Amino acid sequence: MSTSGRRLDAIDQALARAQAVLALCHGPSRAATRRSPAEPLAEHALDASARRHAAGLMRVNHAGEVCAQALYLGQAAVARRQSVREAMLAAADEEADHLAWCAERLEALDSGPSVLGLGWFTGAFAIGAAAGIAGDALSLGFIVETERQVEAHLGEHLERLPPQDEKSRAVLEQMQADEARHGANAQSAGAAALPEPIPRLMARAAAVMKWLAYRV
Repeated sequence: MSTSGRRLDAIDQALARAQAVLALCHGPSRAATRRSPAEPLAEHALDASARRHAAGLMRVNHAGEVCAQALYLGQAAVARRQSVREAMLAAADEEADHLAWCAERLEALDSGPSVLGLGWFTGAFAIGAAAGIAGDALSLGFIVETERQVEAHLGEHLERLPPQDEKSRAVLEQMQADEARHGANAQSAGAAALPEPIPRLMARAAAVMKWLAYRV
């Protein structure tokens, strides 16, 4: 198959996955390929305030996983190297487990995902494609910086979760470990450092997303 043929196949594959993720933005999540870390733990009672707060945090994390799927798929669609494309798609599959786990926790907390899911996905896919067009090294660097910021964000949520919500805590701890590994894998694959002010702009965009997703 020609290089152009392989590129079209990669774009078709990424867009097919994107269509599947879009269906999950407001509907039921697909089953995870890995057992949820929350599964073996007991569900402890939360008062109304704690339940709303935990649900708000998990809604932010669900929105973040919608964005993560979109970023990886956008980058995979335009990646130059087959190895980079395959790594992006493998990471997207793992992020899909995170999406399913967050959806399960939202349901258990009598809540649901952000109503802005389509916007999160569309914007993140465009950003991912733009990063990919800049070249594989910068695209990988974007993953490194994204995962660094997500790892810090998850640490913040672990501190803010109600102490009784052990199930959500287990999910976030596993997600944090997975994100750290994704960042390390991107670094070892040849990531280039992002120039300023890109990391600062990423952090500001993430702050807006978190503020909105917690509430809607």
